[in-house]
Amino acid sequence: MRFLIDFFPILLFVAAYKLQDIYTATAVLMAATVLQTGIIYGIDRKLQTMQKVTLVLVLVFGVLTLVLQDERFIKWKPTVLYASMGIVLGAALWGWKKNFLQILLGSQLTLPTAVWGRLTVIWVGYFLFMAAINGYVAAYYSTEDWVNFKLWGYIFPVVFIIGQGLYIARYIKDDSNGAEKS
Repeated sequence: MRFLIDFFPILLFVAAYKLQDIYTATAVLMAATVLQTGIIYGIDRKLQTMQKVTLVLVLVFGVLTLVLQDERFIKWKPTVLYASMGIVLGAALWGWKKNFLQILLGSQLTLPTAVWGRLTVIWVGYFLFMAAINGYVAAYYSTEDWVNFKLWGYIFPVVFIIGQGLYIARYIKDDSNGAEKS
């Protein structure tokens, strides 16, 4: 269910682009992201930092796209988002000696400190890769190609999440065995 909630703004964006144009698609993306954020808040009664940042960037870059009638803004929004997240995670880990990924997810996952460090480096690499690939497609391909990339490019996060799950699975302790031994 959560995957559908995460995916529906991009599906609506692509559909609106195919039926109309990039400006209609941008307005649809903005509305869908507001709705998505409301649904997530309704379910969880809170928003993660990434959800808040995504909402703000979609609205800011969307408004710039619509007001200035310049599609480059919405096309570069993912690059700004991914690069920002990669830079913040990297700066926190190497500059401030804080592991934001562990701070954000540590209450949900118990992993060794070294694994949290490697996981954060992997996330930094992923975010910077996604920023670079979106920037490349936005700069060198047509808007039609970029929109198609937004849809089919979802393979990258799916592969990343599966790979990450496989990586951390060996470090997650099975609490059910411990509960039975007590």
